[in-house]
Amino acid sequence: MKLASLGRTLLIQPLPGIGDMVWHLPHIHALARTAVDGQIDVLAKPRSRADQLLGADSSVRRILWLERDAGLHSGWMGTRRLVALLRSGDYRQVWLLHDSARYALLAWLAGIVERFGYGFGAQRLWLKKPGLPSKYRYDHPITKANTLLDLYGISRIAGDEKLCLDIQKRQEITSRFAHLPQPWIALGIGSSESWKQWGEANFVALAGEINRRGWGSPILIGGGPREASLATQIEAKVRDAGGSILNGVDLTVAETAALISCTRLYIGNDTGFLNVAAALGINALGLFGSSPPLSYSPFIHVIAPGDGRGCDYHSRNMAGIAVEVVVQRAARLLVG
Repeated sequence: MKLASLGRTLLIQPLPGIGDMVWHLPHIHALARTAVDGQIDVLAKPRSRADQLLGADSSVRRILWLERDAGLHSGWMGTRRLVALLRSGDYRQVWLLHDSARYALLAWLAGIVERFGYGFGAQRLWLKKPGLPSKYRYDHPITKANTLLDLYGISRIAGDEKLCLDIQKRQEITSRFAHLPQPWIALGIGSSESWKQWGEANFVALAGEINRRGWGSPILIGGGPREASLATQIEAKVRDAGGSILNGVDLTVAETAALISCTRLYIGNDTGFLNVAAALGINALGLFGSSPPLSYSPFIHVIAPGDGRGCDYHSRNMAGIAVEVVVQRAARLLVG
């Protein structure tokens, strides 16, 4: 369905996380197919690392940064700068994958003719096209985006959910870590909030079991400098116990994605790289003790607390996930 017959298409996805961007890969690829040249631009926040996640994606022409935290797009002057940025793109069509009325207003001020969005609340005033019924307002972002595309007959196809990998980065990673015995098992120790963190002792014990059972080489995956201290402590304790482990938390997001693509299994907290693993077709054991389990991908295998307390944003129950249970689930995926 060719909706953008004239001019360019812009997708605005301002949710800040790596996982948030990965969730919207199917929508990015589906919308790109509606463009005459098969490409769209994406406006996102720097924290999403969209440049590193989408840098090798032929469906994305350009990444634009929404820099409210830095002040560039805050306040009245920031609004004027953002409108000027949107106007310079010569966009005919914009898709707003967010509830905010601000982005719809900005698109109108920038002269973008075709404005699609969820249409909740005041946002509906600035849309050219109808939005979603109010019953969808508090649904998961994936559900809302799926429903909006369905409303306009834009199909998602198998493969749209895949992250396009930078092949050169993958070659660099395989060469850099060629000394490390295969297979590799990624341990995702990053967490956006402390209450989603499984903890040092659990990851040390898990790495020890991986070593003891001869499953392969555990590799620590993190979200950046904030996990450096935790990774160092885990590495030291595993090595002190005679085990092997690689500390990979200093890698960039693009390098980490390349590394994950080389692993046999990912085990980690509910964080962005769990979603990256799934988007790369890597089986990922997700530790959900303090957040609702994700079910959108067949590659995400949920591990929830076994104490009957459940897992949601109020449970704060990462302690309810036992190392023994994680090892058992990993064994099923690794050795059948």
